[in-house]
Amino acid sequence: MEKRELVDLAAEARKMSYSPYSGFCVGAALETVSGEVFMGCNIENAAYGPSNCAERTAFFKAISEGARDFKSIAIVGAPKDEEITSFCPPCGVCRQVMSEFCDKDKFTVILYDGKEIRTYTLGELLPLAFELD
Repeated sequence: MEKRELVDLAAEARKMSYSPYSGFCVGAALETVSGEVFMGCNIENAAYGPSNCAERTAFFKAISEGARDFKSIAIVGAPKDEEITSFCPPCGVCRQVMSEFCDKDKFTVILYDGKEIRTYTLGELLPLAFELD
């Protein structure tokens, strides 16, 4: 799948965001090596702690359906009812979840600011992931 197509799917997922507390809507589109795509949005909760990021929503959906080989994820975010104007990189918790299931040198994170697409390897975003060896 082309990067722009994955970004567009992330933007579609963003529309499903449940973010009444922060007002910041995030969407993610996670692509498997076989080309299947799992979409996710952020889901907030009044107690804050039970909230879930878009990236983890996409990963948990994929993993719960048996997917394990991941190629890339596109992430977009912006305040509700506003256009995407800045990059929305994954938080540290999401980076750690990605490191559990993805090859740090092959898996790519695709970010979009409304004009430009930037791509990073997971290893670039999380060079010292916590691992149990």
